[in-house]
Amino acid sequence: MKVTKLEPVTKTKYKVYLDEQFAFVLYKGELSRYKIQEEAELSQETIEEIKTEILVKRAKRRALYLLNQMDRTEEQLRQKLERDLYPKEIVEAAIRYVASFGYIGDTDYARRYVSSRQNSKSKREIKMALLQKGVSKEIVEQALEECYQEQDESAAVQKILEKRRFCPEKATDVEKKKMYEYLVRKGFSYDLIRQVIQVSFWNA
Repeated sequence: MKVTKLEPVTKTKYKVYLDEQFAFVLYKGELSRYKIQEEAELSQETIEEIKTEILVKRAKRRALYLLNQMDRTEEQLRQKLERDLYPKEIVEAAIRYVASFGYIGDTDYARRYVSSRQNSKSKREIKMALLQKGVSKEIVEQALEECYQEQDESAAVQKILEKRRFCPEKATDVEKKKMYEYLVRKGFSYDLIRQVIQVSFWNA
């Protein structure tokens, strides 16, 4: 295949285009090692060597680094590696690698996410957040069923009221209405909100 274009990404990294199509990103020293320059021909054997000896190893290290930075779903990791300009097949190889060690798994991620947020967010809000992160509906529902305690919604509402320094005894009707609307938007039911605010009022 012919190298049709070398496009700088940084001072030391370049996008390599083969037969007019973006193929991968290499550092300047790697371009020199494989004698890659515009109009040069690359054999399939050389291309495979670049993928296995450079790109796959680099993507694996990058995936481990990203997971060490913060917990991520499989889809979040995939998107991040793709934004780092790794080819699709390299991305999938890196994901298989970290998954084989148990470093990534949407089921465990969803369970941890639910457990760490059930005291401050509604079930609906947690569900929507996980779906947006690319976790499947089945895994989300399973994690909620296993980890979410219904009584925690009351605690979550109470925590929000305390955080926003809402005092039912002193609040005006307008302030109460705004608080109800805010909590409903957060995914809590009207009946639950009313119940928690009434209890807060009697305990005030």
